[in-house]
Amino acid sequence: MEENIEVKPEEFKQTCLKFHNELRSPVMMLFACDERAERGVFCLRAVFAGTFARRWFIVKADLPAPEFESIATEIYSANLFEREIKEMFGLEPKGNPDSRRLRLHDEVWPEGFYPLRKDFDATKVAGEKGKYVFNKVEGEGIFEVPVGPVHAGIIAPGHFRFSAAGEPIIDLDIRLGFTHRGVEKLFEGKTPAEAVKLSECVAGDSAFAHSLAFCRAAEKIGGAVVPERAIVLRAIFLELERLTSHAAGIGGIALDVGFSAAAAYASIIKEAVHEVNGQISGSRFLKGINTVGGVLKDIDEEKKDLLIKILTAISPDFRKLKDLLGSSVSFMDRVETTGRLSKKVAEDLGVVGLAGRASGIGLDFRKGSRPYATAGFQMMTRAEGDVLARLNVRMAEFEESIRLIRYWLDNLPGGEISVRSENKSGTALGVAEGARGPVLYWIDLDGTGAIRRAKIVDPSFHNWPGLSYAVHDNIIPDFPVCNKSFDLSYSGNDL
Repeated sequence: MEENIEVKPEEFKQTCLKFHNELRSPVMMLFACDERAERGVFCLRAVFAGTFARRWFIVKADLPAPEFESIATEIYSANLFEREIKEMFGLEPKGNPDSRRLRLHDEVWPEGFYPLRKDFDATKVAGEKGKYVFNKVEGEGIFEVPVGPVHAGIIAPGHFRFSAAGEPIIDLDIRLGFTHRGVEKLFEGKTPAEAVKLSECVAGDSAFAHSLAFCRAAEKIGGAVVPERAIVLRAIFLELERLTSHAAGIGGIALDVGFSAAAAYASIIKEAVHEVNGQISGSRFLKGINTVGGVLKDIDEEKKDLLIKILTAISPDFRKLKDLLGSSVSFMDRVETTGRLSKKVAEDLGVVGLAGRASGIGLDFRKGSRPYATAGFQMMTRAEGDVLARLNVRMAEFEESIRLIRYWLDNLPGGEISVRSENKSGTALGVAEGARGPVLYWIDLDGTGAIRRAKIVDPSFHNWPGLSYAVHDNIIPDFPVCNKSFDLSYSGNDL
């Protein structure tokens, strides 16, 4: 359930502060829309989550001028959103001290071009280019270590600039945007049916969560009542995606401390789930399943038996993997107390999802929702906030996902798997709790049912600042395992 609150421009900041303080919610979304053609204004929207995410509050204000008072000076979780608004729309967040670009790199894009404005013309982008300025830590004995953006192996591009005093890291400046594809612009003009496939390509390892969040937004506008069987099938597929992501994350943590045997074990488990995904849906990454109004792929008795067989096979393997990791003194030495992020700092930064739960933030968007409530869903949290805590949450969620899938397979309701959704105008918010955290889609459909504006927030966008803070006082060789414990998406962040 969502509630839209329209306020005057001068009331926007104080209203946002009110919801932030009363709901104890970070800024879940903050974005602009170009409505000059229809109403002659730009407008801002800020989104906050109520208790257990059962209610959403969307604060809206029209801007009489291309500027607004920064709320990031009071709520840090708004900072990256404000930088994004400035580079994509040219709207100035007055008071925000960090005006650096996120995705339109200075070496490529000249000043004065704002791609998400409706009158943007890509054929006329020309002019003098600038240079990105990294944060500079001054002082005797301080040295910088630049890493990336090109890395060894298959990791996506990102630039990490460490400032260290001796061995301890005292600052990490992260520059991303190297895989920016103009995704939100690509949604414009498409119908929801056309846009589902695009949503599956935003972040490849979260294809199902992204398409599910998008479909839920479109279904609200179109008035589609998704059949009960489709709701349960979606939950099964979402948990299968979580299994592959968590297995990959656990293996990555093991690999980054040189524990190759455990990493190989995790890879075998991940591959088994990918293989069964392909067998039951036709896609190893669960694409082509979601549609506006339900799902396109069903699970019959043969596929159900196949799923149960795989889950039965990987459960003892996963227990062996847990024992292998927990019994290794050298492994535990590398992950315990490493990359610690306290609950207070996580809340201040707006960290969400798995990384937030590992720091004691008890928020999971599955809790209380259908069909999780009837399945006795158990939310996993830890208080330590270190690499080990993030690993433990990931392992606990892996086992909970197996239990949930088994429960739903035993209690799969009958009936249709999709319904027709009407092409209507309107706005709506869709949410899905992916493996990393909440995936959010806000869409605006015009009178023909085409998308005027799509705003996407992957949990990685919230959590990169958390990684930057968690490495403080650690040594640079521990950065890879800190990084993998957050397991953030470059493409989901860069859009």
